[in-house]
Amino acid sequence: MASGDDSPIFEDDESPPYSLEKMTDLVAVWEVALSDGVHKIEFEHGTTSGKRVVYVDGKEVIRKEWMFKLVGKETFCVGAAKTKATINIDAVSGFAYEYTLEINGKSLKKYMENRSKTTNTWVLHLDSEDFRVVLEKDTLDVWCNGKKMETAGEFVDDGTETHFNIGNHDCYIKAVSSGKRKEGIIHSLIVDNREIPEIAC
Repeated sequence: MASGDDSPIFEDDESPPYSLEKMTDLVAVWEVALSDGVHKIEFEHGTTSGKRVVYVDGKEVIRKEWMFKLVGKETFCVGAAKTKATINIDAVSGFAYEYTLEINGKSLKKYMENRSKTTNTWVLHLDSEDFRVVLEKDTLDVWCNGKKMETAGEFVDDGTETHFNIGNHDCYIKAVSSGKRKEGIIHSLIVDNREIPEIAC
């Protein structure tokens, strides 16, 4: 199921939040990219015991035992913004089940398609550390490694600049018109006067 490289590392002799050995009824795993980071959602469904367990980033958020109704849904929150997530459990045939994840009421696929239109994401490496910067276009909030950044907006000749810092590095997101109605506004991340390429979500 998982290699040793995928196992979480625990310091100070803390016990792990869950054990892969105990997750014998694991039926689905999803990765969901939100502004505050990529979250791993795992779902256990014991069809003989009626057990339902949901883990978000390795932490148990729902546990139900002896559920006599094997179909239904489990709703919970993900991430710093408490984004609503729902796992739908549907019978396919006999004792076969289908598990689908909805984020904010949309299928995961639809949510991610919409998200790619409403956010820009950049990944960069500074001072021996990886950073994931996300711009939410609708609110102009900037997130870096799960934290909402303090920003300062500034109008410039050809658009706007949203300034913030990552450590000792000066950063800004430049917004300029593409001149084309279908493309709209183009956002670019500049760190230490160097443009960072955007990644696809």
